[in-house]
Amino acid sequence: MDVDFVQRRTEAAEAFLEHVKSFSPQWAEGITGVPAADIETAAIWYAEADRGAIYYTLGITEHICGVDNVQSLCNLALMSGHIGREGTGINPMRGQNNIQGAGDSGALPNNYPGFQPVDDEANQRKFEELYGRKIDPERGITKVTALEMCGDGIRAMLIDGENTLLSDPDRTHCEHALKSLDHLVVIDIFLTDTAALADVVLPATAFAETDGTCANTERRVQRLRAAVPPPGQARPDWWIICQLARRLGFEGFDFESAQEVFDELCSLSPIYAGLDWDRIDAGEYQWPVPEKGHPGTPILHQGEFPRGRGLFKLIEYRDPAENVSDDFPVWLTTGRRLQSYHTRTQTGRSQGFDYLLSE
Repeated sequence: MDVDFVQRRTEAAEAFLEHVKSFSPQWAEGITGVPAADIETAAIWYAEADRGAIYYTLGITEHICGVDNVQSLCNLALMSGHIGREGTGINPMRGQNNIQGAGDSGALPNNYPGFQPVDDEANQRKFEELYGRKIDPERGITKVTALEMCGDGIRAMLIDGENTLLSDPDRTHCEHALKSLDHLVVIDIFLTDTAALADVVLPATAFAETDGTCANTERRVQRLRAAVPPPGQARPDWWIICQLARRLGFEGFDFESAQEVFDELCSLSPIYAGLDWDRIDAGEYQWPVPEKGHPGTPILHQGEFPRGRGLFKLIEYRDPAENVSDDFPVWLTTGRRLQSYHTRTQTGRSQGFDYLLSE
């Protein structure tokens, strides 16, 4: 443990250290099957490294205890002092190239752009003044909840760029939910399994046909430039959504370009406040960029955390949602294969990839 770092930059360490006494390597061996000695060795390697970094993927997050898992990694980084310096930190390896950018832009049920909580009154006032209407102060719902509500509280749905029927863990449940809707609209570049269920399919542009931006997992905001014109009636996602909103009678969707969309994002998000379309056209910046002329922030949490001191969280172990039993004696899990990308909307159309995937 980095005693100096813990004393200077964290709080609740004593309660945390007392709490984890019951979670010994021997206890963990009984659950994981990993020898206690190997767990101890890995812990020592990480703790004693001059610069230790944690990189995690969906194997950490896609569980009922996903938040607890990530918080446990935060506890490790705080305890060892491996945060706030080059070559350290907690680094999520995103499943797609612009998941970070989607979160930055407010594509989350609990945040406005820039990770500003929707249930904060000051944030509500700011966005209500901008859009000239009252905004629901409650957090939105997740996709899981939305599927549960199909045919009941939700009668129509717009799915943009996701093959939900294949990405959902329970295809039968998902298909029943989508078929329960009165109206389903899908925006995509191919006629996916999900799009085949839709009442209306709106063709979107692919990455090489689209002007826009991307923020990667290290918070680097980059410009994307269309290389070729879109085919047929394909249009950018932002254009399609704006057209739908206008025809439904909503104001505030008068954007004429991706530049206008991005510049509005920068005007609303404190972490993008120092950026605009012209600036990222000439360079790449890692947010937060709080003001014009700011060089960006390659390393987060130098000196202090957003809340001041890093807070240790007391995490309790939870069993998996489903355990083996006499009736169901085998655990099955999904996985990734190098030649197959997500639901194979794109790679599934390549005979070469199919050859590489053959059993």
